[in-house]
Amino acid sequence: MRAAQPHPIGRRALLKLTGAGAAVLTGGPLFDISDGEALAMETPTMTNEWDKTFPKSPKVDHQKIAFTNRYGITLAGDLYLPKSRADQRLAALAVGGPFGAVKEQSSGLYAQTMAERGFAALAFDASYTGESGGEPRNVASPDINTEDFNAAVDFLGLHPSVDRERIGIIGICGWGGMALNAVAVDKRIKAVVASTMYDMTRVMSKGYNDSVTLEQRTQMLEQLSRQRWADAADGKPAYQPRYNELKGGEAQFLIDYHDYYMTPRGYHARAVNSGNAWTQTTPLSFMNMPLLSYIKEISPRPMLLIHGEKAHSRYFSEIAYAAAAEPKELMIIPGASHVDLYDRLDVIPFDKLQSFFEQHLR
Repeated sequence: MRAAQPHPIGRRALLKLTGAGAAVLTGGPLFDISDGEALAMETPTMTNEWDKTFPKSPKVDHQKIAFTNRYGITLAGDLYLPKSRADQRLAALAVGGPFGAVKEQSSGLYAQTMAERGFAALAFDASYTGESGGEPRNVASPDINTEDFNAAVDFLGLHPSVDRERIGIIGICGWGGMALNAVAVDKRIKAVVASTMYDMTRVMSKGYNDSVTLEQRTQMLEQLSRQRWADAADGKPAYQPRYNELKGGEAQFLIDYHDYYMTPRGYHARAVNSGNAWTQTTPLSFMNMPLLSYIKEISPRPMLLIHGEKAHSRYFSEIAYAAAAEPKELMIIPGASHVDLYDRLDVIPFDKLQSFFEQHLR
């Protein structure tokens, strides 16, 4: 059953409005809510099968876990511990992202790789997505998703293999901004890395390169606001068009997203970005909620921003770096695109990640 579509703005029209080639939720159209469906989705049961997009490491112990955030939502995670840990308490990392991905994709790869290098590492699904709880499915919130990181720190700090005074976090893509926001508010976190970072509140409220005008923003909010009536009348949310299904003529970065999320390289059936979709009204909570307002308060704890030289999203890290206080570092990877930092083991600077956290989680 299709939900009512008040004042629809088509995808092609929005591409012209933003002047940015596209406006996406890290892999899908940002405000294109035409042709969405009222999909029936339920929270999946947690599986113990190895269903990751990367091979299991023989150097690491893996365990499926669950924990609860401050809003009472149960989050599902994968805990990775080095087999060589003996009885020592380890420095630990919580890893989240990309926005619209699941823990079986990039965050799990980062977590397992860092566990191979001596850290306890937890990759988790965001509230309302993947194997985590929350209804309706596939909705996001800058507040609740920031809290998801803080709740992961709760879990790690209570784990017997973890030294709670040595916890850092890694945020990938849209969760890079969530990570920076989480560290600003949570003084337990000692260091942070944001890799190929998106500021989701900035891109949703202002478009790529801040290209959305006040008139366009007002039109978007009018459309999204009226969609609430349609959802309320229907008793369930309508969803955006399915993500990363190419129709031809897309910008290169959208092709890159497709090549990750919709091919054996990175496809996962539970991921929003792998042919599923966010609710149509997901952008509303991001429109008036600047994630990085308090980025200076991360200091004196260290921040490392990593971005590809050729990434369309590079400016997000550059703006965040300029706004942050010392100690901070911006590492640009020559020749790399945005998606290269999702899974390319020859591109992701894991040696740098290891040395950064070894230094700052002593």
